[in-house]
Amino acid sequence: MPLKLFEPVQVGPVTLANRIVLPAMVTRLSGEDGLVNQEIEDRYVRFAQGEPGLIVVEAMGISQSKSGPLLRIGSDEYLPGLRRLATRIHDTSPTKVVPQIIHFLKISRSGWRQTIHDLSIGEIKEVIAQFAQAAVRAREAGFDGVELHMAHAYTLSSFLSRRNRRRDEYGGSLDNRLRAPTQALRAVRAAVGDDFLIGIRFDGEECITDGYSVRDAQQIALRFAAEGAHYVSISAGGKFEDAVKKPGVPLYPYTGYSGDRCMPSKLYPDGYNLYLPEGVKEALVAGGFPNMRVVGTGKIWRPEHAEELVQERLDLVGMARQLLADPDWPRKVRDGHGDAIVCCEYGNVCKALDESFQRVRCTLWPKDALHAPTSTKPWDAPPPGWPDGGATLRAHYERGRVRLEWQRAVDPWPTGNEVYGYEVFRSTGPAELSPQALPHHAMVRAATPSFLDTEVLGGERYTYAVAAYDRRGVRSERSQVLTITVPTE
Repeated sequence: MPLKLFEPVQVGPVTLANRIVLPAMVTRLSGEDGLVNQEIEDRYVRFAQGEPGLIVVEAMGISQSKSGPLLRIGSDEYLPGLRRLATRIHDTSPTKVVPQIIHFLKISRSGWRQTIHDLSIGEIKEVIAQFAQAAVRAREAGFDGVELHMAHAYTLSSFLSRRNRRRDEYGGSLDNRLRAPTQALRAVRAAVGDDFLIGIRFDGEECITDGYSVRDAQQIALRFAAEGAHYVSISAGGKFEDAVKKPGVPLYPYTGYSGDRCMPSKLYPDGYNLYLPEGVKEALVAGGFPNMRVVGTGKIWRPEHAEELVQERLDLVGMARQLLADPDWPRKVRDGHGDAIVCCEYGNVCKALDESFQRVRCTLWPKDALHAPTSTKPWDAPPPGWPDGGATLRAHYERGRVRLEWQRAVDPWPTGNEVYGYEVFRSTGPAELSPQALPHHAMVRAATPSFLDTEVLGGERYTYAVAAYDRRGVRSERSQVLTITVPTE
């Protein structure tokens, strides 16, 4: 049965080939000059090879304020590189591509940061004009549209915030808090016309004390729909207000609870934030905007989960960290190879690299790889296998944890397609299960044929198996099952 996930969908003036979106995700691959370089091009071409419906290129600054390695779109000097990027993506796949454009306020290592309460009316109008100018450059560069960043800790998001207590027409009531974002949207629409895709990324919930939640988000989305936006992409949190302060280091808005909610780690259930875009979609339908598309994000990685979402609740599903781990997820699922997905572990190593201004990569990639690897191995080639004697999976308990170890797998294919990693499967409880019945538990890089399970309880019984996978993501046969009862200390 064909999946709705891979049905084309109309989003404003653009038709997407499928309903999968790569949300904007900082790479830290650009230099401080803000120009598109070879590494940036290669990263996004690698994403395009997987053929998501839409790629949102990482946030690009619309002003010239310093901010470390960040792409820029604030002047015409950036156009040649942006044109190359858009052209290479379009030449690679049918994927549509838009840049995310962003304005941010000043921040220093001393802990001081500028806020929207410091801006004059004239400075607000300048920010609005910069959004329009950046959108025009996006069009000139050959992108399919533009996404306005109104989420997290940045300028337009701060206007939307319930913490916005300006005493003029730009603060206080929800209508006033919407004024600057609405003016930015109007200015962009006037500058690029009706046939250019416009999306908006904003928080469905701020996840801070006295911040807004989905009730305000529903009204915000209705305003954006009435003003001609074509889609909204719903995020959460990522605020300065609860960021962890470190001496001599600028505040990073993803270190507090709101940062956890923005990028839910493995400690949170799958789809933890999805009640937010679902609530927004309900309000848009009830408000007379059924064709205003809504993107839901936050730990969506299982194909059956993504399909259920677009069947019943959302228009588009966003996967950032999962597509970083495996850019080929869309093609694999579409072509019937969903069992070959390399699953994100949501350990947020990528987030930690971003925080420290290091180049963002996935911990599951081969050591020192700058981008997700590709494979020359055809789908009908043999999978990895175990050496004589099998995986010989073994386990022992140590200080509240279970350590698993196994034999290294081997790949019969020629050099260059070596074993890429291992998948660990686990069940809890007394039931006897076959290796094939055990659910996914973790992924492990090939360099380490072992796994330390810290999520165990004394007195419980755990059953494990392991499989090797190659660069295609194709798995070996699963090892024999191994059962261990954790002692009660």
